[in-house]
Amino acid sequence: RSTDYGTTYEKLNDKVGLKTILSYLYVCPTNKRKIMLLTDPEVESSLLISSDEGATYQKYRLNFYIHSLLFHPKQEDWILAYSQDQKLFSSVEFGRRWLLLHEGVAPNRFYWSMMGSGREFDLVHLEAKTVDGHAQYITCKMQNCSEATRSKPFPGYIDHNSLIVQDDYVFVQLTSAGRPHYYVSYRRNAFAQMKLPKYSLPKDMHVISTDENQVFAAVQEWNQNDTYNLYISDTRGVYFTLALENVKSSQGLEGNVMIDLYEVAGIKGMFLANKKIDNQVKTFITYNKGRDWSLLQAPDTDLRGNPIHCLLPYCSLHLHLKVSENPYTSGNIASRDTAPSIIVASGNIGTELSDNDISMFVSSDAGNTWRQIFEEEHSVLYLDQGGVLVAMKHTSLPIRHLWLSFDEGRSWSKYSFTSLPLFVDGVLGEPGEETLIMTVFGHFSHRSEWQLVKVDYKSIFDRRCAEEDYRPWQLHSQGEACIMGAKRIYRKRKSEKKCMQGKYAGAMTSEPCVCTEADFDCDYGYERHSNGQCLPAFWYNPSSLSKDCSLGQSYLNSTGYRKVVSNNCTDGVRERYTAKPQQCPGKAPQGLRIITSDGKLTAEQGHNVTFLVQLEEGDLQRSLIQVDFGDGIAVSYANLSSTEDGIKHIYQNVGIFRVTVLVENSLGSDNAVLYLHVTCPLEHVHLSLPFVTTKNKEVNATAVLWPSQVGTLTYVWWFGNNTEPLITLEGSITFTFSVEGMNTITVQVSAGNTILQDTKTIAVYEQFQSLRLSFSLNLDDYNPDIPEWRRDVSRVVKRALVEATGISSKHILVAVLPGLPTSAELFILPYQDATGENKRTAADLEQISETLIQKLNQNLVHFELKPGVRILVHAAHLTAAPLVDLTPSHSGSAMLMLLSVVFVGLAVFVIYKFKRKIPGLNVYAQMQNEKDQEMVSPVSQRESIPNVPQSELMSPEQLVDEKLEVQPIG
Repeated sequence: RSTDYGTTYEKLNDKVGLKTILSYLYVCPTNKRKIMLLTDPEVESSLLISSDEGATYQKYRLNFYIHSLLFHPKQEDWILAYSQDQKLFSSVEFGRRWLLLHEGVAPNRFYWSMMGSGREFDLVHLEAKTVDGHAQYITCKMQNCSEATRSKPFPGYIDHNSLIVQDDYVFVQLTSAGRPHYYVSYRRNAFAQMKLPKYSLPKDMHVISTDENQVFAAVQEWNQNDTYNLYISDTRGVYFTLALENVKSSQGLEGNVMIDLYEVAGIKGMFLANKKIDNQVKTFITYNKGRDWSLLQAPDTDLRGNPIHCLLPYCSLHLHLKVSENPYTSGNIASRDTAPSIIVASGNIGTELSDNDISMFVSSDAGNTWRQIFEEEHSVLYLDQGGVLVAMKHTSLPIRHLWLSFDEGRSWSKYSFTSLPLFVDGVLGEPGEETLIMTVFGHFSHRSEWQLVKVDYKSIFDRRCAEEDYRPWQLHSQGEACIMGAKRIYRKRKSEKKCMQGKYAGAMTSEPCVCTEADFDCDYGYERHSNGQCLPAFWYNPSSLSKDCSLGQSYLNSTGYRKVVSNNCTDGVRERYTAKPQQCPGKAPQGLRIITSDGKLTAEQGHNVTFLVQLEEGDLQRSLIQVDFGDGIAVSYANLSSTEDGIKHIYQNVGIFRVTVLVENSLGSDNAVLYLHVTCPLEHVHLSLPFVTTKNKEVNATAVLWPSQVGTLTYVWWFGNNTEPLITLEGSITFTFSVEGMNTITVQVSAGNTILQDTKTIAVYEQFQSLRLSFSLNLDDYNPDIPEWRRDVSRVVKRALVEATGISSKHILVAVLPGLPTSAELFILPYQDATGENKRTAADLEQISETLIQKLNQNLVHFELKPGVRILVHAAHLTAAPLVDLTPSHSGSAMLMLLSVVFVGLAVFVIYKFKRKIPGLNVYAQMQNEKDQEMVSPVSQRESIPNVPQSELMSPEQLVDEKLEVQPIG
């Protein structure tokens, strides 16, 4: 720590703790005596606080890890702290105690209230993530941010990382239908959508400044990639007009967008910009906040006094406008509030901006004329209000010298600041550019420690400046003295006087000018033509200004011009160009629209839907509004006051509803229609299809939903390895497989923003056999009748069959069926090896079946369900085997239908019983010219709807429609 401008230093290790590792230092912006040090979070989480400019410290441990701090602009003890786990804390005791404000806060999206009126100074603005992952704009008091005290100024959600609070403005972004929409709140009033020219169609927007009650923004439009257009707003920040097209942009080191625009310090309304014209980048200057732009006049002579032949507009001066992100090094351009006329920048002379042949230039008359000062890039530091300019060469080599100018860059003197050459890392000047002391820091070698070199120029001056050492200087633009509606005269030190200036006094005088056409820009919707007139754009209807106007009221009818904000001109043509108040005309309703508040055409059953009624022309407040919601309910409103917050309605059923609105007054009427899809959340999808089928046989697959009625659905079917899906609006399809083997079928069901899917496998063979299995009755006591249990028991039964018979598991497929008593279907499959040889014939399958029947009848197939619970597996008789995994519901009609089908099955069984070859066996094969038979399983009376897995519910119609090729035998 140094208290004598770096002449001597005191080591503070013992004051902060010998083993303490520091990571960051903060100085309170409103009280420089208060300093805060952060410890390295990898070692400990603590704060070191000093109230005596860093002489002594107190240590406070934290229960969170600080990522960044934000000090209040006026209250010196108020701080916001952002933690590494996205929590926001507040302190009113300069970090000694902390209160958790909110969790899930977006990085760098928290702000103190900055309103000029001074109210709500303890209000915090933040962007937070909701439980479901959306972003929301929230405000709350710094000492109380509970759910009950929070406010949500913007209705609904916003885009992530889009909240900006700057001066009197709040900005948010909301993307819908793939397009970003930008909203602004001025002085915390209701949000309004920012209006750019109709077909700008922005892809990206950056707020550049909000000075003097006006928004300056850079917008990348739909047809731009590496350039942005500059727009300037009215006072409320709603209506924007074009200031400059195709400003060059680039990518920063951290992926941030860098726009080649520079606001000159000390002179309001003065900007420099690099514009791209026919693939050439040229530098332009404006003195009236973008109303007029011009190229920079190149110097008349070079550094050696040789004449420069550079004729506008073919040749001009071009400047690099990047500002350094490092506070200890200067960028390509520099200006200061305390030296309003002096601009120092690097650039080149020619037809376009170039990265080659870069020189240094200075202007001491606010950009009207320029002089070349160095042929290589230098860092320039302002001292004593620009009374002293210090230049150090940009180089990777060590240096010993620097350059000084006492006459605004007209002449330079070389000085040595160190005896040994120094690799310069940066230069630090005292805040305010009013002192004559600077500190250079760097290294004597790449392995040496830091060296600090104090340079004090006070000895150069023998006195302070007196009144006679100054002269008046008038700000102008190529001779035009009226800039932003005023003549401004500054006080400058005479170039031949060598005295110390001290504190900056600002402009000497300011006198308003008479208004001329140059003080007015084109209003929103108007464009400036070659003759200088502002005329309506092709897309703009000037009469639309009165569309929101109520009969009996008045509105401002634009003349096509608006005065540049913060322009101070008076009289002259002001009256002619200023918008005139006019009475609102009575109109018949036209351009009626009805939309939902979130812009969507879907809503959820049982939830509030808010409808907004909008009218392009006419007066809603003096009209009759009738809304029919399409579900048998209609409402009427006699005026708009009842619908300002929208018209709310709850739909009790799902479906597509035709919502109509009629608006009428004494002059006419208009109507509009909206088709609203009301859905309920889809919770589960179950794909129902046979376990096994024969080749080239039609198979039916059905997607069973829970709940069964969810609204408009789309089904996407994927078969095997096909890369193209089949898309249907029906939940059932029929298909065939022409190749033997195991095939997968996947169905995806899309309901609103929800997509659920289920996948099943089906075995396809030319022939196969099946056998119904039954179990010991004690298995029913352990059967919860859910799919997971059935799959596990199927696997156990298959393993028991393989162990009892020695038959390869490739020949066996077991599927435990839903319902009670517990039963299963055993499929005997003609498995063949990978070469396609050794395929089993029908005789082989019969032999395998005989073996299985024999072992089952001998009670040799069994498994242990749990210790002490042994389950026997039997071959069942007098049953037909279903090929679909079904869980029936229990309506009376369904029971009657199912029982009738069972009786038909039994009758068919009697007819065919003498054709039996093996008891209890069913043979399945592709049958030519033979009538298909339909069989379903009996149902259990034990089940009730709450216990049935929703993934397996099917209607009786679905059961009967299930076409299975079945030949029941004995």
